[in-house]
Amino acid sequence: MALLLVGVVTTLFTVLVHSLIPPTIVAGIRHHFARGRAGVWFWDATLVMFFILLTLVAHFVEIALWALSFVLCGEFSNFAAALYFSGNTYTTLGDSATVLSARWRMLAPIEAANGMLMFGVSTAIIFAVILRLVEAKFGLHLDQPPKSG
Repeated sequence: MALLLVGVVTTLFTVLVHSLIPPTIVAGIRHHFARGRAGVWFWDATLVMFFILLTLVAHFVEIALWALSFVLCGEFSNFAAALYFSGNTYTTLGDSATVLSARWRMLAPIEAANGMLMFGVSTAIIFAVILRLVEAKFGLHLDQPPKSG
């Protein structure tokens, strides 16, 4: 029961962190369009790079949240080791040198699944941003079917 509680609570906190990203990006896109920068390569590239860095920061915070959970569960005596293990697990890279105790072992696959989902969300967000910038650049509406005529 404790395992499930820790896994669900930590996952909810990572989702909360990630839920802060889309409103920030939407505000940035609206500002970008309002200033007439959409479709200008330099500004578009700068915006996409900023959003990618923002999502990477969110992922790092989420990895740190998992590491904190591991420390609080008593699996690691220092945060640095927990952070390294968490980074390997969250990104699904894996680290066969470290294995959690039997009581907490299932937290690793929960974290890996959480990481995969959060990377998927990040990818979708960045894709949506790039799609809107391409539409602005070429005056297209790629989400609508072509007009027959």
